[in-house]
Amino acid sequence: MARLTKKAIDALPVTDREQFLWDSEVPGFGLRVRPGGSRTFIAQYRAGGGRRGTNRRFTVGRYGALTVEEARAQARQVLLAAALGEDPSADKASKRREMTIVDLIALYGAEGTEHLKERNRRWMLARLQHHIVPSLGRKKITDVRVSDVEQMMREVKAGKTAKDEKTGPRARVIVRGGAGAATKAVRDLSAVFTFAVRRELVLVNPCAAVKKPADAKRKRFLTLEELMRFGKALNDIEAEEANPKATNIIRLLVFTGCRRDEVASLRWADIDADRGVLRLTDSKTGFSVRPLASPALAVLVRIVRDPASLYVFPSEDGRTFYQGTKRFWAQVIKRANLPGVTPHTLRHTIGSAAVSTGETLAMTGALLGHADARSTSIYAHMQQDPARRAADRVVGPIATALGAQSPVDVIGLGKRKAG
Repeated sequence: MARLTKKAIDALPVTDREQFLWDSEVPGFGLRVRPGGSRTFIAQYRAGGGRRGTNRRFTVGRYGALTVEEARAQARQVLLAAALGEDPSADKASKRREMTIVDLIALYGAEGTEHLKERNRRWMLARLQHHIVPSLGRKKITDVRVSDVEQMMREVKAGKTAKDEKTGPRARVIVRGGAGAATKAVRDLSAVFTFAVRRELVLVNPCAAVKKPADAKRKRFLTLEELMRFGKALNDIEAEEANPKATNIIRLLVFTGCRRDEVASLRWADIDADRGVLRLTDSKTGFSVRPLASPALAVLVRIVRDPASLYVFPSEDGRTFYQGTKRFWAQVIKRANLPGVTPHTLRHTIGSAAVSTGETLAMTGALLGHADARSTSIYAHMQQDPARRAADRVVGPIATALGAQSPVDVIGLGKRKAG
């Protein structure tokens, strides 16, 4: 027995039998040489202590991947843990059977997402698959550290997980990176680890200490000149016999400040024409009442109702709502030369117009259906007429810029039947 050194290991010949070379400096630390020539550092100890203990061999690592000194230091820790009554080899075998991040995400998707709306659930699980799994998927859940999460966040921010792949005849997967995607990725993973903590699968959430990128405030809104270009492009595309469902949805996005799917999935039962409001039972923030400006009502009253569907903008089979707006939106934005403008830009335009015309923050929150408790409570007690007048003051100039038709009598909204 002699002190293990690189020179001694390199000089050891390979035989047709397994060999062991033990270190004189740290009892229990040694090198195993297999007949094929592989050299592996090990730590040997008795689990349970004493003569009756069970002999265990803990694999420290391969020679080459670890230097002799690195392996000796790790072996000291293993042997110290064994001396204190632990069983590192059994713990390692247990960890090998422990679930990975991929396993945890699958469990979270099956049992931890009941509180999410189906659409939000699908989006979140998709983000986890596209951003988290490539970076951390194979890691054991108790091995994930703050530094691992921060590295994943940097990769997403740099666009390393971004992709644009065709997955079928009419299907594509488009994944975008950037600071916003990185922030969402950390928040999604944090939700998964919070679930794991509740299930007592891990002790701590490694995402809690991560400093996330500041949320990018969406400050983009359209000026009246830009709205005029937007309106002309929309009118031109409509004149070219574009799908009227798409153009009407886009107009309502402008006139209401609603979220895209709040308009696209609108049901006739959601429209209270007598009071001039939308009563959205399933918006992003739950039940929400939104005042309708006259230009918005003018769009709705001219829509011919399909008696076979509950939706204002039904799909071809009438069982769900129309979802083909994205293609037309891209055409309008391109023709109007407004790169980067999204449906949320229109929502922000309404908010900006409201503030600039002197509306209070509470009234602006009511127009947009914000979930803020103060805005919601004030809106619940306000008269509908002041809210409608506020909506007219905000949307009127926008409707004029778009060349909208003048307000109409809205009695009988939605009662016109398809001929």
